[in-house]
Amino acid sequence: QVQLVESGGGSVQAGGSLRLSCAASTNTICMAWFRQGTGKEREGVATITRGGSPRYADSVNGRFTVSKDYAKNTLYLQMNSLKPEDTAMYYCAAGAFICDLTLGRYVYWGQGTQVTVSS
Repeated sequence: QVQLVESGGGSVQAGGSLRLSCAASTNTICMAWFRQGTGKEREGVATITRGGSPRYADSVNGRFTVSKDYAKNTLYLQMNSLKPEDTAMYYCAAGAFICDLTLGRYVYWGQGTQVTVSS
């Protein structure tokens, strides 16, 4: 069982930045960020492959940066140039065997942290 605790959400104006953190209770290789806006399906945002390469959804590529502190079992998401369409609940996920942005691969989920971007 892996417990995930997200933090760092909040409210910002468009163009602003936020940094999300996700602390895992144990060492877990595949971790990822997903998000779900109101009335929308949950979608993958960013992850790091087993080889250490970041992967991003097209909608955030170039604005968001995912990183991981392997010693602390913590995944980060630096979000810059935020847009109103980035408004969503952001979830951390873990437990996949393949580190990609396929929703169904992930077994463990955090409770989420809200990000609200105003225009």
